[in-house]
Amino acid sequence: MSDGNQRTNGRPPVRLLTFTTLYPNAEQPHHGVFVENRLRHLLASGRAVSRVVAPVPWFPMSSARFGSYAIHARVPRTEERHGIAIDHPRYGLPPKIGMVPAPLLLYWGARRAVERLRRSGYDFDVIDAHYFYPDGVAAALLAREFRKPLVITARGTDISLIPRYAAPRRMIQWAAGQASAMITVCAALKTALGELGVPPERITVLRNGVDLQIFHPIDPVQARAGLGEAPAGLLLASVGHLIERKGHHHVIGALPRLPAARLVIAGTGPERPALEGLAARLGVADRVRFLGHVPHEELAQLYSAADALVLASSREGWANVLLEAMACGTPVVASNIWGTPEVVAVPEAGCLMPELSATGVAHAVGDLLRAPPDRRDTRLYAERFSWEETTAGQFSIFDRLRQI
Repeated sequence: MSDGNQRTNGRPPVRLLTFTTLYPNAEQPHHGVFVENRLRHLLASGRAVSRVVAPVPWFPMSSARFGSYAIHARVPRTEERHGIAIDHPRYGLPPKIGMVPAPLLLYWGARRAVERLRRSGYDFDVIDAHYFYPDGVAAALLAREFRKPLVITARGTDISLIPRYAAPRRMIQWAAGQASAMITVCAALKTALGELGVPPERITVLRNGVDLQIFHPIDPVQARAGLGEAPAGLLLASVGHLIERKGHHHVIGALPRLPAARLVIAGTGPERPALEGLAARLGVADRVRFLGHVPHEELAQLYSAADALVLASSREGWANVLLEAMACGTPVVASNIWGTPEVVAVPEAGCLMPELSATGVAHAVGDLLRAPPDRRDTRLYAERFSWEETTAGQFSIFDRLRQI
């Protein structure tokens, strides 16, 4: 467990309080896994330790008939993942109250857990918060109360969507003013924060990396056999929560224009019945497989089996699935939004859609397959995106802040 007893070069490690609602737990092992991955690579350096406070909404009933609310009730109050101790304090979030009270409710729910950590002897140097709203705003309140420096990472819709609403926008601007430093996972989000009045010199772009050991090429024929897919023929993959903004409907909608293609979709979510209905109406249901939940560590097989990963999202900061697929040698077709052009930046990576629609998907898939990159070149491109640069960038910030 990360307890702060290590030393590096005679200097104690940076003691972090990682604060976010986007963190995996025993009931939702892939919820916010991108936050966990970045933290794990940071801690692997031996130069930092962390305790995680990852609040979950309070709900009194754990019966499955209450759906997603019951999942929150079943999350343990404390747990350990990969040697990292995690607290899951509860915070009130009554349905249909809107997003405006959420930061204050989150702060109230978390502050006792943070105080308990300090009383137990874990007096952290820096609060490392992920997602600007409501998490970053609540973290700013905690930083002010406990008089600690604060780093907030912007990850996507927290800056690309939420600031459209007046009250959250003002709170995001306030939290940005309280933060000692800010990180964005792509340059496009840095630009958007600048448009909110945040000085660019206070923002550092640190893109997500990819685990090149977990995501590696597997022989496509072997990978297809493992999925129960035929060894020949065009196979597309779409990976992500089954929600509207992930755009799976665009990929299904492209299939009538791609008569040779089969599609496998990995993910769970409320849109599955609608997506199944769409496939039936378009007459392509026999060419679409819904795999449901696929464990993160098993996605390499899916990526390796596919001729292309298609990501038709309407909003993304830095989509991890793109680099994961590329690390398996699989090129991507992606919507031209936010940080995605920063990932799909060369022909070896894949191509961007001319428009976000079923027609756009079909055109981009056709363009890619007319001149597909060598899968070895796609893997080599992904190898540029290891975690080392991101880890070094974080330490540059944390070391400076603990000296203030």
